Amino acid sequence: MIPIVPVALAAPVARETKSTCPYCGVGCGVIVESESTPAGGQITGVRGDPDHPANFGRLCSKGSTLHLTASSAITLQTRLLQPMRRATRGASPQAVGWDDALGDAAERFASIIERHGPDAVGFYLSGQLLTEDYYVFNKLAKGLVGTNNVDTNSRLCMSSAVAGYKASLGADAPPNCYDDIGLAQTVLITGSNMAWAHPVLFRRLEDARAANPSMKLIVADPRRTETADVADLHLSLLPGTDVALYHGLLHVMMWEGLTDAAFIAAHTTGFDALRDRVREFTPKHVAQVCGLKEDAIVQAARWFAGIDGAAGTSPHDGARQRAPTLSLYCQGLNQSSSGTDKNTALINLHLATGQIGQAGAGPFSLTGQPNAMGGREVGGLANLLSAHRDLGNAQHRAEVAALWGLAGGEAAVPSKPGKSAVEMFQAAADGEIRALWIACTNPAQSMPDQATVRRALARCEFVVVQEAFATTATCAYADLLLPATTWGEKDGTVTNSERRISRVRPAVAAPGAARHDWAIGIDVARRLETRLNAAAATRAAASAVGGASGAPAVVSHPRRTDGASLFAFDDAESVWNEHRESTRGRDLDITGLSYAALDAAPQQWPMREGDAVGRARLYEDGRFATADGRARFTAPAYRPVSEPRDARFPISLTSGRLRDQWHGMSRTGTLGRLFGHAAEPCIEMHPQELARRKWAAGDLVRVRSRRGELVLPVQPSDRVTPAQAFIAMHWGEEFVSGRSAKGELMLGVNVLTSAAFCPQSKQPELKHAAVRMEDAALPWNLLAAAWLPAADVHAVRERLRASFGQFDYASCLPFGREPSAQVGLLFRAAATAPVADAVLAGIEQALGLHGAPVLRYSDPKHGQRRAMRIEDGGEAAGLQAFLLAGDTRAQAWVLALLQDEQPARSFGRALLESRSQPPGAAVPRGRQVCNCLDVSEPHILAALANASGSAEARVAQLQATLKCGTSCGSCLPALRTMARDSMTAAAAAAAVVAAA
Repeated sequence: MIPIVPVALAAPVARETKSTCPYCGVGCGVIVESESTPAGGQITGVRGDPDHPANFGRLCSKGSTLHLTASSAITLQTRLLQPMRRATRGASPQAVGWDDALGDAAERFASIIERHGPDAVGFYLSGQLLTEDYYVFNKLAKGLVGTNNVDTNSRLCMSSAVAGYKASLGADAPPNCYDDIGLAQTVLITGSNMAWAHPVLFRRLEDARAANPSMKLIVADPRRTETADVADLHLSLLPGTDVALYHGLLHVMMWEGLTDAAFIAAHTTGFDALRDRVREFTPKHVAQVCGLKEDAIVQAARWFAGIDGAAGTSPHDGARQRAPTLSLYCQGLNQSSSGTDKNTALINLHLATGQIGQAGAGPFSLTGQPNAMGGREVGGLANLLSAHRDLGNAQHRAEVAALWGLAGGEAAVPSKPGKSAVEMFQAAADGEIRALWIACTNPAQSMPDQATVRRALARCEFVVVQEAFATTATCAYADLLLPATTWGEKDGTVTNSERRISRVRPAVAAPGAARHDWAIGIDVARRLETRLNAAAATRAAASAVGGASGAPAVVSHPRRTDGASLFAFDDAESVWNEHRESTRGRDLDITGLSYAALDAAPQQWPMREGDAVGRARLYEDGRFATADGRARFTAPAYRPVSEPRDARFPISLTSGRLRDQWHGMSRTGTLGRLFGHAAEPCIEMHPQELARRKWAAGDLVRVRSRRGELVLPVQPSDRVTPAQAFIAMHWGEEFVSGRSAKGELMLGVNVLTSAAFCPQSKQPELKHAAVRMEDAALPWNLLAAAWLPAADVHAVRERLRASFGQFDYASCLPFGREPSAQVGLLFRAAATAPVADAVLAGIEQALGLHGAPVLRYSDPKHGQRRAMRIEDGGEAAGLQAFLLAGDTRAQAWVLALLQDEQPARSFGRALLESRSQPPGAAVPRGRQVCNCLDVSEPHILAALANASGSAEARVAQLQATLKCGTSCGSCLPALRTMARDSMTAAAAAAAVVAAA
């Protein structure tokens, strides 16, 4: 008799899978640890891949916690696990089978296309999709539907860099590699807080500076960021004045004879027009425009030119000593109404000094998303075709038509540029686009001018949202929700900032009914193809017999000449192989690559058939990707921001990233530990601004732009200058909202931002808006917090999020230290008057404050309510949950009591008293600096008080005693700043003692 072994008793099998991080464009390699059983699999850990050339084993605070975001508890609470359909807008979505969902999507899209034409539909994709996903959707839109209305959130990220590279160098091809960071003598970081946005690359820069103490670092940024803190020269220019600054640097170089005349003559065109343009940009003029000092502009120009006594010889400059200069840039240049001009004006500096095509030199755009590069490679923008081809080029269209086997040649591929991201949603709001398919992105959080975006989503006849997470704001507008795989489950490729292609491999099977994005696209495309081809055949038959009255004015749909499907793909590799063939003979030729080669090691493009390795640097021979082989100088006029501050809107609002968060936080926002560094949303202003307005830290203020408003607590920060303010880009309505002055739900930070975009790249000016600010005048406040089971906390957060509209301000965020059986939840709200008792009772019930044993105080007449629950146990028992409503003066010490898990039983009924100071020794632990090891600012400052030596020596002492900065290293810039500040404070104290 054969014994039967229960499946549940089978031992889990541990395995390791090499893959790639899904966050920024650095493209770090990761090793995913997982356990598989017959009943399924679970990701259990992640570490950096020491063999991957992008990171050599390093990860940042986000990457090192990836496995925690893939826990079963988070998956069950936040993931979209089956197709869902809404019978009517606003109704709760109901589960449907995949066949029904796919058929519905194909039928609804086909109907709209047949009634209104192919341009009545739009596809909005994401830089977080894999190259294979992107390729399928690009082919679906441009090859099957016959519309170029396919754009991506990379339009919000990198399109100005694309336009800049093409305008100056002839192709969208970053010329550098990461090794150049260690080979440069001067590095200019402009429009990037690299320490937070690309921390692993910033660690490489720190290593390079340690190895070469003579390296110069220039940072151009309106804010004194952690990147600017470590610069040899910080150019704190006014927002939007980058072009004036670059013209000013070139003016100095020309005046002082620092340009490379030989390189300009041999390898470029257009310099004379640029020379005439920059003549007026004297250091004095630029200093006035940019808000800088003249000597700083001159110094930056000399360092950039590389002729300052440093070693190194330019191959273009004869015997002149010219050390290499590398520029690193990101959204501060790109997200602008003059983004392309900023990019080309910066590239001008490299061309004018020959600082390109050599080790350690060149203009290097840092990609914001994990696969924005891959999306551009397959033509995933409304103005591009596969393999960097242009829509306006008939030969390029013919090449794509031939590759896809379309009947009709180049005419089968539409030549009219599609709608870019901003244009697409405006067209939907105007009724021109009637169906939207949104994949792997959250436009109801990330797009500018949220009022228009929401109007577009509401007006569309049919909205498909293909998404891994069910918690994004965009999901609320979907008629059809399609569950997609995400990191740890996906299979395909991505391309990072240095043109390096890496494999993304699945470590576990997809949860629930989730499917790969490329597979969903193919399944719908095949159904749509059948429907559209049948309709085209019917029209052709009707036309042959004289036509039919009332027939829709839609041209016959292009089909393959052999009658086969356009989507005869079996797996991700077969999709990638067709993409590979599309690159043959192009600047990004990868015909020398294969999945097998990429499985062996990541590779850079181009890597043509027969090549052993890809090319690390481009343009080393001085030939560029233009018709004549010469790079092109541009001569853009300086234009200020699209919305200058004025008497009505006197504050310049800028935006940027937080160190431990990513985009709209659908993934990072699931971890309490990633809120340790920045625990709550806020708006940062200079202390002088707060003093002038008589505001204190934490006061709620109403921020208004010409488009909408948001209420946020204000925080003092000397990192922004007077008349400026800063809000992190991540804060959508999923985490902070409330009622506006008009009684409407506030829509997050991007309700404030402008949809004005660069005319060349069509990238919107997300980085700047003119705003005004006033006291929110919300006297009634509420603060509630609780430790909750990890398996319930996100479901509870969604319940509390549903109550945001009951308040004039509300936020709800997790806290804690995963992995843990319990995760904290913090709910903060304010209103002009006390809210109904039923609302408060609902919050209490959600947080476990209902029933006994709970300490309570209630005064409905005066809107006062307090509730405290202490965990079971002796005197060491901690506070498990609390609610303070009305008078919240006790919030600081009560919250510290709960979050720091201090003993609370001895406080007794004193917990219900309204007092700003605790009755005992409850002391807040302060802001977290080191996420990995949970080291707070007060502990670091106390240790620095006993430290000595240089700043680096003090950091080493911190690492030895507190261990902060010894894991992922994301906190090292902050530690170095604190160490330098402690040296300054110690020197000032010593001077006082000496004077006495």
